[in-house]
Amino acid sequence: MLVVDMQQALVAIAHRASGTVAAIAGLQARARAAGVPVVFAQQRDEELEPGTDGWPIVPELAPAPGESVVPKAAPDSFLDTELDAILRARGITEVVVTGFATEICVESTARQALSRGYDVVLVADGHTTSVRPDVPGPYAAPEASVAHHNEIYRNLRFPGRRVRVLRAAEVDFDGRAPVRSGPR
Repeated sequence: MLVVDMQQALVAIAHRASGTVAAIAGLQARARAAGVPVVFAQQRDEELEPGTDGWPIVPELAPAPGESVVPKAAPDSFLDTELDAILRARGITEVVVTGFATEICVESTARQALSRGYDVVLVADGHTTSVRPDVPGPYAAPEASVAHHNEIYRNLRFPGRRVRVLRAAEVDFDGRAPVRSGPR
């Protein structure tokens, strides 16, 4: 399970922040209970510096002892990081992608996972983007952006890869077929 950029400063500007954090926290608990590794990508740049109030991962999703936290400086969590090596060392072949921001870091990381040979589950209710007070404006409304990316991944075909979009409640870390429920 991959948690991308769920840091205090970013969650503070996130659309449906509490619902997204709750969905990821529930997944995180289930992944840990099933022995599935949880890996965190943590943005570091001029606005998100270690030691600042906004830099830490939100307390509800805090890494447990021994869980990997991968610092990154780009939207792609694989670029110039140890993420690929960490996943391969653990024999991971599929990543469950969650986090912030849908159309930037989540999208870049999910696409790179596919390009690097991983199957991908995009958690439909486990990623979000920023609140956009100027909508209508140059960007899509947050709910439209999330829905748009979910739909792209539902229809994305990647040779030799399995791509799924599941709600958090549908993700099964025990290897059984996912339970389908309600509209996505």
